[in-house]
Amino acid sequence: MKRGALIRILVMMMVWIPSGPIANASFSQESGKNNDRKTLLDLFLSGGILMWPLLLCSAGTATVSAYCILQINSKKVMPKEQTEIAFQHLRSGDATGAYTACQKWTTLFSAVLSSALLKVNYDRDLANKSSMEEAASETLAAEETRLMLWVNYLNVFATIAPMLGLLGTVTGMIASFDQLALGKVEPADLAGGIAEAMVTTAGGLIVGIPAMFAYFYFRNLLTVSLSRVQSQISFLIDVISGELRLEG
Repeated sequence: MKRGALIRILVMMMVWIPSGPIANASFSQESGKNNDRKTLLDLFLSGGILMWPLLLCSAGTATVSAYCILQINSKKVMPKEQTEIAFQHLRSGDATGAYTACQKWTTLFSAVLSSALLKVNYDRDLANKSSMEEAASETLAAEETRLMLWVNYLNVFATIAPMLGLLGTVTGMIASFDQLALGKVEPADLAGGIAEAMVTTAGGLIVGIPAMFAYFYFRNLLTVSLSRVQSQISFLIDVISGELRLEG
């Protein structure tokens, strides 16, 4: 499946959070000829106070996913035109020109390459290759940490949301048992606690499932992107050091 299609699926799942089964669900009760229909707001409020942190988790998942879409893509990680420009400079031995070009860019690739180019020294063996590789590795690790910080937030939301739903299940059942303890055994007496239990459980899963999907998707996408950057930087360092000689 192409990456664009996966992003569209992710966005649809984010939209599905507020407009999915809970939003479309309705509970009807016959009372003479009247048929009462609950709105989305009624369902949300029936879930109790725990629906508010679930709403925050839903908004956080959508926000972080949007940020990851903007940051973990080819234009922000390693645009093809930048690799070609850098290669042309380094192929002719113009490390200064390549570094100047990198300073004009704001991508992960340019940050890693510029840190390596600062260590270029043609007076040393292989143009100081070992120092270039070390500098590139350190910068790549720092960039990975920066981006994984945001991706890990998705894992936090995916973990917290179902737990909040489970907590709502417990509090809802406690409320129903409290009514039973008071001798109230009519369905209407127990409906409030049961509704709280079911709505929060469903809400936690509806928020948690897309968050978990987004976490694994962006984590794997970041891993693949960093691997491509590392491979390209290693290739360019070999060109600088003269270990890789190209003809034509």
